[in-house]
Amino acid sequence: MDKIAAALHPLERKVLPHISRVKSLKDLTRASGLQEVEVMRALQWLQNKSLIKLTSETKEHIELDENGKSYLKKGLPEKRFLAALEDKVLSLEEIRKSANLEAEELNVALGLLRGKAAIEFRDKKVALTNQGRSLVKKETLEEQFLNKLSNQHIGINELKDEERFAYDALKKRKRIIQAVQVKDVTAELTELGAKVFGVLPKTRTKNIESGGWIAEPLGPLTPEIIKSGKWKAAAFRRYDLKINVPQISGGRRHFAREAADYVKRIWIEMGFREMKGNIIQTSFWNFDALFTAQDHPVRELQDTFYIKDPAMGKLPDAKLVAKVREAHETGTKGSTGWQYKWNPENAKLNVMRTHTTCLSAKTIAALKQSDLPAKFFSVGKNFRNEALDWHHLFEFMQVEGIVIDENANLRHLVAYLREFFKKMGYLDVRIRPAYFPYTEPSCEVDVLHPIKKQWIELGGAGIFRPEMVIPLIGKDIPVLAWGLGLERTMMEYYQLTDIRDIYRNDLKQLREIKSFIK
Repeated sequence: MDKIAAALHPLERKVLPHISRVKSLKDLTRASGLQEVEVMRALQWLQNKSLIKLTSETKEHIELDENGKSYLKKGLPEKRFLAALEDKVLSLEEIRKSANLEAEELNVALGLLRGKAAIEFRDKKVALTNQGRSLVKKETLEEQFLNKLSNQHIGINELKDEERFAYDALKKRKRIIQAVQVKDVTAELTELGAKVFGVLPKTRTKNIESGGWIAEPLGPLTPEIIKSGKWKAAAFRRYDLKINVPQISGGRRHFAREAADYVKRIWIEMGFREMKGNIIQTSFWNFDALFTAQDHPVRELQDTFYIKDPAMGKLPDAKLVAKVREAHETGTKGSTGWQYKWNPENAKLNVMRTHTTCLSAKTIAALKQSDLPAKFFSVGKNFRNEALDWHHLFEFMQVEGIVIDENANLRHLVAYLREFFKKMGYLDVRIRPAYFPYTEPSCEVDVLHPIKKQWIELGGAGIFRPEMVIPLIGKDIPVLAWGLGLERTMMEYYQLTDIRDIYRNDLKQLREIKSFIK
């Protein structure tokens, strides 16, 4: 018992002696002289040590609202109305000014007093009746009720008949009283608590500063106490290593950034180099270099964000532009192209990039023969004119990858994808045939959800078409490519059902959500 008593916090030692006499949180706060939050903290600690048993009951209490607190000081509008009249006969405007009433308060007071036959009108002016004169100095039930509320909360179920009448009358009026949910906490000593309470006086130790006696052991050990040697005559509070402590939320990266950094680490460990670039690109790199026809629906305003100022950018080297024009108008390597007149002005239009494949196009165009083979990746934001809902964002992250190698083929592409998703925690990967505008062959990547046991589509892949590769690098060479939506992968990993939850910056979510795969 002595050990338990010696380990009590000062707040616990101030509260524990009173629990045998009073049990409610309000009474304990008053008896101990502590703040309510300090008493509640001490009670929780004592309960963790099995010294007390806490019970709580939520009740509906009545308390003063904004107007009620004001009327408690300056009086209810109807009483100020009566006081302004006394033996006078005044107009409503004169009463309003004399009683300092708002227009709404004047109307309320007028209605109430007429209902009680306390006033009468004489030639458009107001005078007191005999009933009104008797009410001038008499305290009404409503006033008595407000005065009682100024000192305490009153439970709705505890109202007496007269208080119920006043309550019903006041709750019809604006912001005078309000009902609130209040949790009543009561504490009771356990058998162990009673024993510890019984040994508390025995824990007294000599006060090393004054030579007197104190009722509780010392807490912090200061340099002065050590230097003076006074610690030899003192008893110190024991540390309870098992006690619950407040959870501390340290700083951390946003979980979306954690996921992006982890994905980057996967590709770097697999020997890839990162591609970076601006989010504002010309239509040439975002569309034309990818062999997307200039009349393709994806270029319309309903799909793409165009920049107003500056509306146009510059085209790259004229030779490269000519090769891209040729691929569009007449085709390359047996292709017939799109059979239309390519317009360089359309290619100059600035857009917010709709995918990171524009970075792949730029990277391929900058390669020399001596740079091959090569492999690159990017993790970046893209923008599309999408309607925001539970499964679509207009700003999203895409994981892009390319491998440029004379000997690369579809089997290598499948191996890269399987390895990536294995590192992401998905052991079962399925590759299905698909269609994408600038890859042939094309495929979609499905993973088997480890819990739901359902196949989930997470991205697209393929080998870039010759119409795209030849103008950029000068010859037809296999370029493995894939694009994966990071947010969709994150939804599955974090078990989110609404994609918007990734970026809503809820503080509780940011603190408690698990870290991405380490």
